[in-house]
Amino acid sequence: MKRLLFPVFALVLMVVAGCASAESEGGDSADSGSGSSDNKITIAWYPNESGGDLKAAREGIGQMIEEATGKEVEHKTTTDYIIAIEAIANGNADVAYMGAQGYIEANNKNENVQPIAVSSGESGTLDDAKYYSWLAVKNGNEEAYQQAGEYSIDNIAGKKFSFVSNSSTSGFKVPSAGIVSHFSEQEKYSDLAQEDLLKGGDFFSQVQFGGSHQGSAVNLLTGKAEIAAFCDVCVANYVENVDGEHNKAGATYEVTKDAAEPFSNLAGERFTLINSTPVLNAPFAMNTESLNEETQQQLVKAFTSDETANNENIFVPEDSQDNALFYKSAKERFIQVEDSWFDPIRELSK
Repeated sequence: MKRLLFPVFALVLMVVAGCASAESEGGDSADSGSGSSDNKITIAWYPNESGGDLKAAREGIGQMIEEATGKEVEHKTTTDYIIAIEAIANGNADVAYMGAQGYIEANNKNENVQPIAVSSGESGTLDDAKYYSWLAVKNGNEEAYQQAGEYSIDNIAGKKFSFVSNSSTSGFKVPSAGIVSHFSEQEKYSDLAQEDLLKGGDFFSQVQFGGSHQGSAVNLLTGKAEIAAFCDVCVANYVENVDGEHNKAGATYEVTKDAAEPFSNLAGERFTLINSTPVLNAPFAMNTESLNEETQQQLVKAFTSDETANNENIFVPEDSQDNALFYKSAKERFIQVEDSWFDPIRELSK
């Protein structure tokens, strides 16, 4: 259950994802100070990956970079996607771990932002390098989203909805594109656009943004939203699959008794998936303007090495009880990709 997401909209079969305190582990916020120096590399993290429970995971990546480049690594944790995106785009960060949509936004702002690598699937290739974008409801309410025994999103209009951030791939771009694709076939919604989903009163009665995937899930479990979008991998450390097939509509998940913030007061709460769509894995990106060519090559070599693939501080064994960003169940590793690999996500905005 270390990796999770939402199978429905054929249009969006290929796409990618996306961390918690505004304080840097080195002291400053991600939108202050400069990024690269001769002796330092700054990494910006999304709210999803910024929590204290993932500190060891961040440090594992940092240590790998330090050993490869001989430079000190400073971690910049954030409370907003935009802070991380702006940091990598303007050179206040040299490296960032971000979803495909965030990467595209940063690349649009500065073409010098380029991918380093993405994590593979179990095969060790890009063929299954994906996670899942979920639409979920509180357990017990799922029957309202079934027709003839099959799950459907036909009844989501007019509901209270929670996205993650409009810069989130699996927490906005993928689900919003799928919703528009589904409903625009109806005459009533023939002119529906993704922008119409951003505020209440147009399509949804209310719209909230969790700020992180964890935050969006909490919006659902606390009753602030009736339906929420979030991804599997960002909540995998807090929930377990208790019914139904993992990553399939109808699967039910329960918050574990020892779940960390922001789920620490929600143990036992359950949600059920009404939709799950595969998404292209998220990249580590770098600012090629703030990093010299030698350092860029060192980063690519280090990320994609066998040594990193076998590093249990980065690819944590699947049966480990430690929280992690990446788990090892088979041949998982980092693989270098080009900018064009993210074109399927770009297409969702056209």
